[in-house]
Parts: sequence; structure tokens; C-alpha cells
Amino acid sequence: MSLPRAPRLLAALLLAVSALGVQAAGAEPEAPAWSEEPPAIARLLESGYRAELKRQPGVAAAEYCAAARDGSVEGQYRLGRLYLMGQGVARDNQVALTLLSIAAQRGHEKAASLVGGLGVGERLPDCLLTGAAPVVAADVNEVVPHEVVERFVKALPTDKRRHAMLVQKLAPRFKVDPRLALAIVRTESNFDAAARSPKNALGLMQLIPDTAERFGVRDALDPEQNVRGGLAYLRWLLSQFKGDVALAAAAYNAGEGNVLRYKGVPPFAETQEYVRRILTFYRAPRHAETLKG
Repeated sequence: MSLPRAPRLLAALLLAVSALGVQAAGAEPEAPAWSEEPPAIARLLESGYRAELKRQPGVAAAEYCAAARDGSVEGQYRLGRLYLMGQGVARDNQVALTLLSIAAQRGHEKAASLVGGLGVGERLPDCLLTGAAPVVAADVNEVVPHEVVERFVKALPTDKRRHAMLVQKLAPRFKVDPRLALAIVRTESNFDAAARSPKNALGLMQLIPDTAERFGVRDALDPEQNVRGGLAYLRWLLSQFKGDVALAAAAYNAGEGNVLRYKGVPPFAETQEYVRRILTFYRAPRHAETLKG
């Protein structure tokens, strides 16, 4: 005879709790992915992650709840996980199932693996039902954390990871923050050393022939030469625009002449989207100076 729904739900969730308990005892929580989440939400997720590392689950729950209130699938998953384990909040299987099933329905694979075919719960946590999401001050502009970027790099396919590590190694030699350099390469070529654009921009940092010649690159399809040339150009742009990431990124995409002509980010749709992506990945409007390694 099959179990009624409530005992079956409880049994399944207890198995999930057990699995999470083993995970929590044996490993630290994973850093959030380096994604295109709005910076304010990304900072909430990262703050919650750091609180978990410091064994402050109550703080983590508050940060994840704020992210979930703003519609973050990752925030819903992480908050549901805390309710499932009873960390930072009182254990509540119905609330956990509600949050996890919503995240699963929105495509979160880890949430889906926890809830399986159990359906949707019927209760949201109070933190999602009352009060507004915390307002992030406009002048809080911290660069994306190193651990978030490291997790992203480690998850890349082997050849792309090798190229990303090359960028990380060389960037400090040009006094470029590796996180900004990676954001540029991610946006330009997605770490494909053989990338070629319709405008004949080549390689990891998509150097056009004039830029390659300007910075002494003989073979733009050679990964190391390409990265060195691209970093030299990026360093020059950062100096030219006094560390303003948006202007340096705009100049990298559209040329410094256009930035000077328009006295800011040019009104080109491609360039404006390019700058948006770079700022979303890097998070800060000012470049963090990096000493030569």
C-alpha cells in the first residue's frame, strides 16, 4: 500500500535533508555563479554566501530572502535549502518545498534534483510576504568577488579554462584587474582563441589588425600574443580614461576616438550593450588597480 501524500512528502524531504546534511558537513557551500544577475541581487547572493562561510546562517537567510523577493531563482533555491536544513531559520518542509519547487519550475537544476516530482508546496516564508527588499545604496560598487570568478573559471571546459587562466596570469603584469580582463574576454570571444568576427577581429580579445599592429602582435590567433596585446590596449585605455570602466570598455568596443567625440559612451546600440555586460560582470564603475606580479 502506498503512503499518503504528506508522509511521502516528509520522507522524501527528509532524504533531501540527509543529503544536504552530508554535503554541509563535508564541504563549504558553493559560491554563486558569475552570471548576468543585476548587481544588486548578485551582491545579496554573495553576501549570503559569505555569511554561510562564516557560520552565520541567519544573516545568510536574510540576504537570500532579499534576493528571492527581487525575483532571483538562485535566491529562492538557497533560501529553500536553508529552510530544508533548518539553518538560520526554523526548519519548515512546506516552505522549503514551495521555494525549491518554484526555483525548479524556473529551471534551477539543483532545486529540481531536490524536489523531483513532489509538486508545489503551499506556503511562502514570511520574509517574502512582508516588507520591501533592502535598498542597496547607489554608491556601493564592489568588484565581483574573486571566489565567484574562480568558481566560474573552474567550471569552464578544459581549453577555455586554460585560456582564462592565461588571462589571470598575465593581467597583473599589465596592472589590469584579472576580473575585468576576464569580463572583457568573456564578452569578446567567450574564451575561444580561434574566434573571428565579421570585422576581422581575431582571437581571445578580438584584436582588429590596426590594434594588433599598434601593440606589437604578430599573430593575433596565438593566445598569449593576443592576450598580451589586448591587455596592453586595455591598460592604455584605463590610463586614458582614468580608471572609468564604462569609458574604457566603450573605447575597447568602439575605439577611443568615438568616446572622445561623444564625450562618453557612444550612442551605438552594440557599444551600449557591450558596456552594460562589462559593468554587469565587473560590478564596479572604477577599476581596481593591480600591481605588477
